[in-house]
Amino acid sequence: MKAQTVKPWLVPGVFFAIAVVLDLVGTAVSVPLHHMIKPALLPLLALTTFAAAGGTAPRLLILAQLLGCTGDIFLIADGFLPFVGGMAAFLAGHVCYMCLFGGRSWKGLGVKVWIPSLVVMLLIIFGLVKLIGIEGSMLGPMLVYGMGLMLLCFTGVCGVVRFGGKAWVLVLCGALLFTFSDLLIATQSFNVLPFAGKEITIMATYLAAQSLLAAGALKLEK
Repeated sequence: MKAQTVKPWLVPGVFFAIAVVLDLVGTAVSVPLHHMIKPALLPLLALTTFAAAGGTAPRLLILAQLLGCTGDIFLIADGFLPFVGGMAAFLAGHVCYMCLFGGRSWKGLGVKVWIPSLVVMLLIIFGLVKLIGIEGSMLGPMLVYGMGLMLLCFTGVCGVVRFGGKAWVLVLCGALLFTFSDLLIATQSFNVLPFAGKEITIMATYLAAQSLLAAGALKLEK
């Protein structure tokens, strides 16, 4: 009988799954466990990604995940500066994802595609900002961050429409879930559309988004 070898990503993957469950439970029951576990989530995902790729995971993917960890740490604290710092870290992560995926999905797109697409994205952002009621010192940062999310979604849409395949579907779903999660954060920060279980929904969709983006990136590399 041949000895079965354990896949290298399995151990960090199990630890990541356990950390996700503990974090979501901590979020649901509002205990400090959530704040203790949260900084470890994305490093564990990065380790799982690195192992799954056989040590050859795209550097931009790992960097995006570590920037996500930085954003998570910022958002543990309350206040304007930590919030903006968290947004900056996540926006930098989105740029990494766009550089990773956009080189393929955006290649060859002309002005006739970009101009109407940017107009639609701007209309969506301004509509959401108006709906949520964002104004004052937060308006500028939120508009910039919103454009980052829209461009990430646009990257996924271009990939699905132009190339199809499971990998691009994973990327698009990850981008959409990331946008949904951050939209919930915005409504929570500005006291709009409150509902029970919003915090756990934010974390669940965020972690699913990061996982889907990682899975899509690894599948594209095969």
